[in-house]
Amino acid sequence: MRMTTFITNLDLRKETDIYFPFAYEELLCRAVGEATFTDGVVHVWRHERAFVLGLRDSRLPYAAEAMDWLEREGYRVMVRNSGGAAVPLDNGVVNVTLIRASARVSLGMYGDFEAMASLLRDSFEPIGVRFDTGKIDGSYCPGDYDLSINGRKFCGLAQRRQLKAYAVQAFVNVEGDSGGRARIVREFYRRAGGGSSSAGVLDVQADVMGSVSELHLGFPGTGVWLRHLEETLRPRKESSIDELHRPDMNDIESMMHRMKSRYDPRETSF
Repeated sequence: MRMTTFITNLDLRKETDIYFPFAYEELLCRAVGEATFTDGVVHVWRHERAFVLGLRDSRLPYAAEAMDWLEREGYRVMVRNSGGAAVPLDNGVVNVTLIRASARVSLGMYGDFEAMASLLRDSFEPIGVRFDTGKIDGSYCPGDYDLSINGRKFCGLAQRRQLKAYAVQAFVNVEGDSGGRARIVREFYRRAGGGSSSAGVLDVQADVMGSVSELHLGFPGTGVWLRHLEETLRPRKESSIDELHRPDMNDIESMMHRMKSRYDPRETSF
């Protein structure tokens, strides 16, 4: 995989609006699709307290009320336009997005997921972390490419496809209380489903989730892993992000507004 850049918003910008990184990636995906010199970029970011819904979550009968409850609990809430289901974010969760041009490197959905899994596998290997792939029943944001250690999930993948490019998004529970995260997701589904077990209401179990620090004895911390992630990408670099058309703030704010008005059930109806 020939990459050209490693982008991080971890410390460069303290954004409170959870729509910001998703709007940024939507525009960056377009830029990668139009570029002729790169196979893709990697975007890494965190948010201190957010809750991200999938599209199917937003269609639950009481999704709007559940989103209001989350905001009263202090979460920034949004609906993303990629696949996958609800995910809570905090400073212990690192989001890694692999953005690639469809015409040059798309491997199909599962091949693209494997490319992300391979990138993460290479970044964790130097610190002795090994993981399996495969669906973990009872997890939040479940999928066929869940990443797990000893049967407990620490990472899920989702995908967003555009005409000329696509993004594979990973939330990595690196540190913190994954059981607590699972319980907040479970409560969201209880409220959004109105207490029913209707289609789309996931039965989330706290004991099938874990963070890397909980599952791997001696884990050296997020900062050490991120340095290994950047080292993993460095041999694949060939040019600078400056060669891409960077999204400017006006474009990002416009995209944020567009995404919210289109996907938030409190703004529109489906």
